[in-house]
Amino acid sequence: MSVSPTQDEPAVTPGAWLALAFAVIFFSGIASGNSWYGIFDFTTLNGAFGRVVSGAQLNDGTLTTSTISFRGVGGHGAMDGFLFALGLIPAVMFALGMINVLEHYGALRAARRLLTPLLRPLLGLPGHTGLALIGSLQSTDVGASLTRNLAEQGEISEDERDVFAMFQFSAGAMLTNFFGSGAVLFALVAADGSVVVPASIGSCIAVMFIMKIVGANVMRLCLLTRRGKTATPPLTSKES
Repeated sequence: MSVSPTQDEPAVTPGAWLALAFAVIFFSGIASGNSWYGIFDFTTLNGAFGRVVSGAQLNDGTLTTSTISFRGVGGHGAMDGFLFALGLIPAVMFALGMINVLEHYGALRAARRLLTPLLRPLLGLPGHTGLALIGSLQSTDVGASLTRNLAEQGEISEDERDVFAMFQFSAGAMLTNFFGSGAVLFALVAADGSVVVPASIGSCIAVMFIMKIVGANVMRLCLLTRRGKTATPPLTSKES
């Protein structure tokens, strides 16, 4: 028998809604940039490793240098994998620390109350995955670390974890990679003004997001077929 929300967990207070609003701003990338409001953005605060000089060349009396990341170029095998993992550690630790602080102030309870009616029929996921979903649109590290945290704490079932992983795997870090790769700089019109790509930037993002949802539901279907289920995955203990 279902337990009422007041018996199952504390009520969602105004402070919890405020913590949820802050979490959305913090993980979504809305406040990213070099302006003062960048202090409210995860990626900005997480920062980046510096670059090192890889070469120097004298051109017409002017010395020019080229730089590369601390990982260098041409790495392979376990060595390069170790450096890649080293680059993930700060983001994962920072994300888990922030989510624990936000959870303390009730952000996950508010997300569960607000987003479950939307995410349950759309993706078969509980509402408290909303923060990880939002974070995954900006950073694969954030999405992966928050999802692992939810799974380890029993907030999501194995099926929900697999479906959520499928959603994140397709077009991972969609917003950051789309804009950071320079895709928005591709010419949409030719020199004579004729349309080369008959689509807007917004429509491209919409297609990617829709296909992420399609991929997640394909995974849901595969899991239901494999397990012989005829309904959506059961509610987790936090929602039952």
